[in-house]
Amino acid sequence: MSSVLRPATPLDASKLGEILYRFEHETPWMPKEHSLAETIAFCDRMIAQGWITVAQDPASGQILGFCAKDGPEICALYLLPEHTGLGVGKQLLDQAKETSPELQLWTFEANHAAQRFYRREGFVETQRTNGHRNSEGLPDIEYRWQVKEMEHAT
Repeated sequence: MSSVLRPATPLDASKLGEILYRFEHETPWMPKEHSLAETIAFCDRMIAQGWITVAQDPASGQILGFCAKDGPEICALYLLPEHTGLGVGKQLLDQAKETSPELQLWTFEANHAAQRFYRREGFVETQRTNGHRNSEGLPDIEYRWQVKEMEHAT
């Protein structure tokens, strides 16, 4: 599926908040820490920082997912569950790669699908923690990606 990528606007905050809220509340191993209102406010703050790119269905206009990137750090990459495995996440990640020669992100150890996705996209595990660095207290893994010299030269 090919989606249209665009910068998020303040009007997108509620849709992005719903995507993030659904992940938290539909993922069995994820602590349920935030209300929908808190999640929307969090997305609104990331939008105000200029961090978020949304993936939108060109036909329906539906927001399918988003990527929040602060410099080289991918802070969030979430999709509607019914749109995973269709290339939307790869499209968002490819755009992030185009804007930075190296990227860094964290994912939860329990999120095996995310780990497979990031490894398939060229990310390498650099460290693991016991969860002391995140508010959820869940063990997590840092991944890094770097442009290969040959890719950079072309």
